[in-house]
Amino acid sequence: QSLPQQKLLTWLSVLECVEVFAEMGTARVWGEMGRWTIIVLIQLAKAILRLLLLLWYKAGIQMSPPIVPLNREQQQPLHPQDGEDSSLGKDQTYVGKRSSRVVRSLQSTPSLQSRHWGSPQQREESQSRRAEEMNQAPTPLGLQETIAESIYITRPLLHLLSLGVWGQRSWKPWLLSAVLDISSLSLLSDLKDLNRRERAELRRRTILLLYYLLRSPFYDRYSEGRILLLLRLLADYVPGVGFVTRPLMDYLPAWQKIYFYNWG
Repeated sequence: QSLPQQKLLTWLSVLECVEVFAEMGTARVWGEMGRWTIIVLIQLAKAILRLLLLLWYKAGIQMSPPIVPLNREQQQPLHPQDGEDSSLGKDQTYVGKRSSRVVRSLQSTPSLQSRHWGSPQQREESQSRRAEEMNQAPTPLGLQETIAESIYITRPLLHLLSLGVWGQRSWKPWLLSAVLDISSLSLLSDLKDLNRRERAELRRRTILLLYYLLRSPFYDRYSEGRILLLLRLLADYVPGVGFVTRPLMDYLPAWQKIYFYNWG
């Protein structure tokens, strides 16, 4: 990736990290008008950055999160003492004479914070596999796939526009957003030879279609009573589940009202 592309990904990651805080903080200070203003501005900025990545830098299918979180195990050297004394390399592992099982020797045991419980060979294989996945080039998108990804990127803006035209209680914004999401996934389903990260992203988008059960007005009219009833039954009749379901019942109404939690 070029330096400008990395900067775009960094800014996009920053926006996704602060969007909920910005929405809640603006609503607290400037009220509903300020809240919707910051929502529109953040969604507009995200759409511009994503379209630049898609159309100018040919970044392919957009991942979420844009920058893969740092894997600290992967960053740690497998044999930190190799550069200091190559004579210790022979003592890194021990092979059992009867079981042929490879174990790490006591001399090469790392600190508790960086300890890896698999064999060194397993760690080397996992590190090389992760590095290979990270270095895979994005799958080139044709015209149909580029349109599909553009639909996915611009869907939040179209949803906000429809909210402004028809209001939050109307079914039309909900239906429009659902049609755009399903259309984008349908067009992208014909794409072959996706790498592992891209397949995982399409699966994530498919699973996120369940969010439409929690989005207004469907949630207000159909889902709310059934979901709360199910959580209450689980809390009352399944031992131990109440520690999770009861706080969830209290949190769900507040979560459902925050735009960037269920629409962003």
